[in-house]
Amino acid sequence: MNTKRLMEIALELAGLDEIPEDSGIIVEGDGIKRILFGVDMETSELLLAKHLDVDCVITHHPKSGDPQINLYQVMSNQIKRMVVAGVPINKAQKALKKQQDKIERALHSSNYDRVASAARLLNMPFVAIHTPCDILAETTVQNHLDERLKNKPEATLQDVVDALMELPEYQNTRAKPKIRVGSKDDYAGKVFVTMAGGTGGGPDVAKAYFEAGIGTLVVMHMKEEVLNAVREQNIGNVIVAGHMASDSVGINKLIERYEKEGLEVIRCSGIVEPTIKS
Repeated sequence: MNTKRLMEIALELAGLDEIPEDSGIIVEGDGIKRILFGVDMETSELLLAKHLDVDCVITHHPKSGDPQINLYQVMSNQIKRMVVAGVPINKAQKALKKQQDKIERALHSSNYDRVASAARLLNMPFVAIHTPCDILAETTVQNHLDERLKNKPEATLQDVVDALMELPEYQNTRAKPKIRVGSKDDYAGKVFVTMAGGTGGGPDVAKAYFEAGIGTLVVMHMKEEVLNAVREQNIGNVIVAGHMASDSVGINKLIERYEKEGLEVIRCSGIVEPTIKS
């Protein structure tokens, strides 16, 4: 197994034809049998990988190289997701632009080569796989909620949380899903999961979803200023499913496939176990 094939498997699972801007092979390698995979893999985790005698490190969050500095570009993928929800494409683009520009400015000043240079010095194959895993998480959670709520036209926000809690990652995390806008007895309306696209789209994107008829957004995380704006808008609900657990839903799907390929994968750095604890 080599780093190129590791990436190809991720793209195949997510239904992508090319590597997204927030993912990539930072240090190439082959002869890979053991992988250390984590949500945030930095220099300390690369040193841990050497200690554990693994052949490759995979990070979910793009902490270095081109995947880090170019993350803002994949935010454009949110436009397609908004269109699925019923937002006109021109409105979706305009709603996203302010936040996308803000993220670009922040990333432009980042130390994008810090961890990448450590991987090169350690001669450790290093891969960033962000959007493919987020797509797997988004699809898995949306399909699960659609199935559980299809016969509940008057489902409440608590019903949505209860359905989320059926997935092992949400059961096993200490940061359980939370209702952040609305209350447990409020009607959920149309429930829409948005977990891919680099990072959150900001208050204008949330408003666009609600104006298109979405009743409840289920997200990985949402900043306080965005939650406050949604509360002021008073037209929709927000359930924050949890960052590490939601990331883990997609990551575990990819790890399962790697294991079927005969690879040994060691989880660390925030990945929540995918089996229900007895």
